[in-house]
Amino acid sequence: MDIDLNLIPLTPGVYLFKTADGKIIYVGKAKCLRRRVASYFPGGKGDTLSIKTRAMLRQAATLSTLST
Repeated sequence: MDIDLNLIPLTPGVYLFKTADGKIIYVGKAKCLRRRVASYFPGGKGDTLSIKTRAMLRQAATLSTLST
């Protein structure tokens, strides 16, 4: 999944990881959406993510955000 972090707002809100068929597989909340979502993509350091998180990211096809 390619994410352009510059398109994600710096506002508080929620983010949703979805599969290719649109099924929501994870919902998270953040005070700063861009910083929180960026933490899932640590620039090639996939070993810093938990096994559970790496499995979720393999299934995720899209990401949606809702600012609050």
